[in-house]
Amino acid sequence: MSGGSAHCEGDMEVDINKQEMLQRKKNAVLVDGVFLNGPIADARAGEKFVEDACKIIMEEVIQKAADVTEKVCEWQPPEKLKKLLDLEMRDTGEPHQQLLQLCQDVIRYSVKTNHPRFFNQLYAGIDYYSLVARFITEALNPSVYTYEVSPVFLLVEEAVLKKMIEFIGWNEGDGIFNPGGSVSNMYAMNLARYKYCPEIKEKGLSGLPRLVLFTSEECHYSMKKAASFLGIGTQNVYFIKTDERGKMIPEELEKQVQRARKEGAAPFLVSATAGTTVLGAFDPLDKIADICEKYGLWLHVDASWGGSALMSRKHRKLLHGIHRADSVAWNPHKMLMAGIQCCALLAKNNLDLLKKCYSANASYLFQQDKFYDVSYDTGDKSIQCSRRPDAFKFWMTWKALGTTGLEERVNRALALARYLVDEIKKREGFRLLLEVAPVIKERMMKKGSMMLGYQPHLGKVNFFRQVVISPQVRREDMDFLLDEIDLLGRDL
Repeated sequence: MSGGSAHCEGDMEVDINKQEMLQRKKNAVLVDGVFLNGPIADARAGEKFVEDACKIIMEEVIQKAADVTEKVCEWQPPEKLKKLLDLEMRDTGEPHQQLLQLCQDVIRYSVKTNHPRFFNQLYAGIDYYSLVARFITEALNPSVYTYEVSPVFLLVEEAVLKKMIEFIGWNEGDGIFNPGGSVSNMYAMNLARYKYCPEIKEKGLSGLPRLVLFTSEECHYSMKKAASFLGIGTQNVYFIKTDERGKMIPEELEKQVQRARKEGAAPFLVSATAGTTVLGAFDPLDKIADICEKYGLWLHVDASWGGSALMSRKHRKLLHGIHRADSVAWNPHKMLMAGIQCCALLAKNNLDLLKKCYSANASYLFQQDKFYDVSYDTGDKSIQCSRRPDAFKFWMTWKALGTTGLEERVNRALALARYLVDEIKKREGFRLLLEVAPVIKERMMKKGSMMLGYQPHLGKVNFFRQVVISPQVRREDMDFLLDEIDLLGRDL
């Protein structure tokens, strides 16, 4: 009986769809060979696809991929993966079930960054609240430039920036969320240059002295990219020597500033690093700030990685002196797991410097005679036009966990790292530098047991770089990491 009933219902639905199609044809308006009656998209089919795809995401990514017994990745070489995925785009659309299978395949062959044993990058794990925030913003598809089109997300961004500014230790400040710490560093470099020479905005580079900036040998490579992109030139980036721990040596910085002045160049910026990419070093910010004050230089702190330590009362001392910086880059998508991308550039003192530097006064978008307070139209202080509401992800996580929850996340990550160091010291056959890292990396990738990055450093051989972020990581995973390296490299 039930089968017959379902069959009847299916027939009725087909009949209704036919009637709708006939009615549309009857009311059709033809313009330039295009029928303009009714929507072109099939909403019912689309909604069904979203519903079915969400089930796959829930099962295969949120639940299964976080299971420690599952593989971190199903490794395939590029040419084979091209065939497995069927990447060809065709003239006609593909059916519902085939599209769902594509979703399954994409998930299957992708790296599961929320796996407890994904240690490869400076991001990892899954934050459920941030994920829901991302679902919401992806569905709403907002662009954060004016209050009229993005009222909630502009207010959220304002609230988050204000709180981050408090943690840096400034009484007031300004900021903008943007796509990546590299872009934050570029923002800061350009802002420092504008402060040094405001006429550059209109007159350009002609007539400017040779500008020179200073950063550590251990800085992020984005500093060179930013200097190249902004026309400063990579030769005008002076790299300062570091100590054995990877921290910038202040005395060397002062020598290089004096050298640049003797050369007739114009020093304008020092970029310190709080949490270097390879060694995780924190530059001595207080001493660097003294030098910047002495020579009238803008101090930027690239705290993209280490900025999250500010949330911890126990570890914020790593960034002692950061309140003296003129600008700070901080990525909550790293240790605080706000989801890629979630990156802020923060500037000390709210003097509208960001807006003065970047504003183009687009009259079609930033009209000054609107019916509401136009100070909320913050898009003109961004180098972007369309901009994602990235602060919302961090806001949702912060609301869910509170400051104490975020602090616990930082403390736990650092405690696990300390545990791993102590265990390495106890184990035979482990050294800080090991020449077999690339071979072991290949084996772990193909096995899918975990993912761990490696690199050389200052002439030293390749070594593994262990990053601990995800709250899903347990002490047992640290033990597994050492056991697995030992197992994979035992015959080498």
